[in-house]
Amino acid sequence: MIDFNEKNDAVVLIVDDEKSTRDGLRLALEDTFDCYAAADIREAMNILKNEKVDLMLTDLRMGGDNGMDLLDQALTLPHPPVAVMMTAYGSVDTAVEAMRRGAWHFVTKPLNLDEVEMLIKRALRGRKQETKIVKLEQENQQLRRQSGKSPHGLERLIGKSPAMIHVHQMITQIAPTKATVLVEGESGTGKELVAGAIHAMSGRPADKLVTVNCAALSPQLLESELFGHEKGAFTGATQRRIGRFEQANRGTIFLDEIGEVDQATQVKLLRVLSEKTIERVGSNTPVKVDVRVVTATNKNLHKMVAKGDFREDLFFRLNVVKFEMPPLRKRSEDVILLANTFLKEFALENNRAEKPLSDEAAELLQQYQWPGNVRELRTAIEHGVVMSNDPFIGPRHLPSFLSINEVIEANNELVDAESKNSLAKLADFNLSALEKITITRALNHSGGNRTAAAELLGISRRTLQRKLKDLKQT
Repeated sequence: MIDFNEKNDAVVLIVDDEKSTRDGLRLALEDTFDCYAAADIREAMNILKNEKVDLMLTDLRMGGDNGMDLLDQALTLPHPPVAVMMTAYGSVDTAVEAMRRGAWHFVTKPLNLDEVEMLIKRALRGRKQETKIVKLEQENQQLRRQSGKSPHGLERLIGKSPAMIHVHQMITQIAPTKATVLVEGESGTGKELVAGAIHAMSGRPADKLVTVNCAALSPQLLESELFGHEKGAFTGATQRRIGRFEQANRGTIFLDEIGEVDQATQVKLLRVLSEKTIERVGSNTPVKVDVRVVTATNKNLHKMVAKGDFREDLFFRLNVVKFEMPPLRKRSEDVILLANTFLKEFALENNRAEKPLSDEAAELLQQYQWPGNVRELRTAIEHGVVMSNDPFIGPRHLPSFLSINEVIEANNELVDAESKNSLAKLADFNLSALEKITITRALNHSGGNRTAAAELLGISRRTLQRKLKDLKQT
């Protein structure tokens, strides 16, 4: 991690045709970084080829030069720098184009020097973390080659609940095949981790997992991102670009939020799945690709097909193997296991001592319904790690939505909705429905304290725990 208070050995290249801007940035940054400066593309590329530059801060318009051209050339180098674009001609279109072509960020002039320095530090910290991950993966690959063993890929899919055991079994069964996989589930349940595990266990090259968030790109950008484009295919296409499918050749592509893909792109995806070929934007020449396709969605594609919002033939191609990632509220026995894992992770990341959850905090975590699933739990635990100055993490260190009153109110809303449905069942003398309502009311009356609730119900705490577990599975 970069020390924000001391000079580090990161190398920054400043590229701007205005001498006053170059000198001003260099003067502001050289106390923290080793700085080089260049006035044009030729001078910048000479430095990039002869020095190990960690970050390039470049102007967009420099006399007769275009910063986009420098970006394209810099990113083809064996060790490309993190690129941050700066311009007095900022626009959304320019920002999107710069980011799409590989820039890490985009800033407009006049520059705020403090903000620029902090931006550079964040970018370099991200690069350092990526480098560690790449190095670790390379070491893992080397160990796997030496041992002759394949990675099991399930480490990050944490859980011992029946629902998660089923997920592990499904992945183990389907990963070695070439079948297309559709993963359904609510946002935050870990669908991307499933794709990573399937790829890790598929036998395909470890560095050949390519992820695309289909909801994050407009239809025009998504087509170019997936299939690439030829030089001159559209305004700003100054050179050929290889798309994600070609990048994933012999590997796996994970298409997240597949339900957001427009109809025109759906047709092209159908061709990839049926013919194993793609065509770059601006070209009629088919390119063969060998790609394992894993998709994910938090929508019901079957209903979308019925409404005409999703192609039926594409749905059939994607739906060869389908399974659902369970929401966290359906596997509550995994909550504390996940929380303890995140405690270790965020303590290390934030340079804090590892602290346990208090019993009261653990109780709150188990009572909450987690509409944001594992992603929401991660955020809550990180908040607790950062905010606690005590030897433990208690309720007051957790986010405000996890206060006992907030949890009870949220659960009451759920109870109100479920009670109406359950009371309707009572006409059929459904004892399970009545028991669920009674237990929930006892918990609310006792402020969420399970020991007190068990006393109100006239049963042991262990019996109450068992009944809660049984009711959550119904």
